[in-house]
Amino acid sequence: MQVITDQIRNYLQYIAVQFIEHPDRAQLKVAELGPNRLRFKLILDRSDVALLIGRNGFSASAIRGVVKAASERANVQATLQIHSHEEEEEMIAREAQA
Repeated sequence: MQVITDQIRNYLQYIAVQFIEHPDRAQLKVAELGPNRLRFKLILDRSDVALLIGRNGFSASAIRGVVKAASERANVQATLQIHSHEEEEEMIAREAQA
């Protein structure tokens, strides 16, 4: 599973830099949720989230489609979440309260 994880990570790092204005502030987190389940999180500057998602979500949908196709070839289920740093901090705070 490490091979597919690295391939998707490299793809996301490459593609995100092409769309966003602040690549130095971008973070990519990978979580293994189960035997064949991965979650990728792109955490970006608030203004970059809109750039990466694109008009009506078309860019994000296309990126997710490539991630899904690559992961399915390796019999792995992968998801992609795109958040701003502020949204990520809120989610962490909510998890800490629970």
